[in-house]
Parts: sequence; structure tokens; C-alpha cells
Amino acid sequence: MRESLHRSANEPAASVGPEEGDSRVAPRFTVLIRAAKLLTTQGEFLCVIRDASESGISLKVFHDLPDSGEMTIELQNGDQFGVEPVWQDGDRAGFRFAQSVDVQRIVELTGHFAKRGVRINVAVPIEVDTGAYAFTANLRDLSPQGAKIETAELLALDQRVSVSTHGLRPTRARVRWRREGCFGLIFDDVFQFGEMAEIVHQLQRRSAQKRLRAIAR
Repeated sequence: MRESLHRSANEPAASVGPEEGDSRVAPRFTVLIRAAKLLTTQGEFLCVIRDASESGISLKVFHDLPDSGEMTIELQNGDQFGVEPVWQDGDRAGFRFAQSVDVQRIVELTGHFAKRGVRINVAVPIEVDTGAYAFTANLRDLSPQGAKIETAELLALDQRVSVSTHGLRPTRARVRWRREGCFGLIFDDVFQFGEMAEIVHQLQRRSAQKRLRAIAR
């Protein structure tokens, strides 16, 4: 599958069917810097939608696509679209929609959660340092702005902590909310989107390797 994915970056992602000259099967809509996430059997990953038409979509990605067959693109408003990978060349990748979609919904990005930051679901241990003591919590989701952790430890609202794990350098944050054993953290310094995409990639690889080891036992 990897060989079939690596094709020319000049190949139009949104035109994956037969073409005649320069005319495409479906008109293309340009969508610039539209953050989204790619849902796969190997975890969730950050991406950026670059353009789309009724037949397919082109993404900016930050690592090799996982070998997981059909995938799902989730927008910031929660809309999801099943896609099939067609090609990848460096940080560009093209996909075919698995079913007919309303491209205008992608272009307009309407809905109650349209402006919410992209949050990636992860499941790895994370070290939390309060300054007075340290403990291990469970990392539940991550974004360039913050994270959600789960722990039996008690943290106060606005309490300052430092968090770190494999792939994530020590990062200062403060507690923004708490609910049923979970705590929302907001980072002191926002991560660049590409940097966070690579962090997520490393965390998901670690999580996948852990699952494989558990299956092998």
C-alpha cells in the first residue's frame, strides 16, 4: 500500500477519477489552513485541509500515513467524512471520499463547535510535577493549547504544574478545570501546529506499540 500512496505531488487530490485534458471530474474548492484531524485504526493525527471537491480532498500532513486502509477526517465542528488514501508525496496527501459529501459544509465550517481547537484523543502515561511532588497521570487528550489528564491526585484550580512524557518535553501549564477525576490544563506557551502534530505522532506510535505488546503476551 505504501508504494501506491507515494505519487507525484502534482496529481490533484480532489480529482482521483478519469480526466480529460485539464478539466477535472469535479470542481475544486480552495480551503486554506483548515485544521482537522485524521482518525485511523492506529490513532488520531493532526492535519490541515488544503483543498476539496465532490470527489476527494487534499491534506497537509506531518508524517507518513499509517497503513490502516479507510480513514475518517473530522473537522473542528465535529463533522466526519470517510476517506480512502490515494497518494502521498512528502507533506501532501490525497484522498478519495468513501461516500458522497456536501463539500460546502467543509468550505463553510458551520456549527456550534466550528471554532473549537482540534483535540487529539490519546492514551499514554504522563508525568506531572507540582514543584512539591511528582506523580504519573493518564493523558487523555492533547491540543496545541492544552491537555486533559486523569488522576486520583487532587489539583487546585489555577495550580501550576509541569507535564512531560516520551515525545513531549517538560511543559509548564496551569489547571483550568476539574471534573470527575479529570483535569484540564492550559499550557503557558502554545505549541506550533506542526510541532504538536509530530508530538502526537510519537505518542500514538508509543500507544500502538504498547497495544501490540499487550496482544503478544
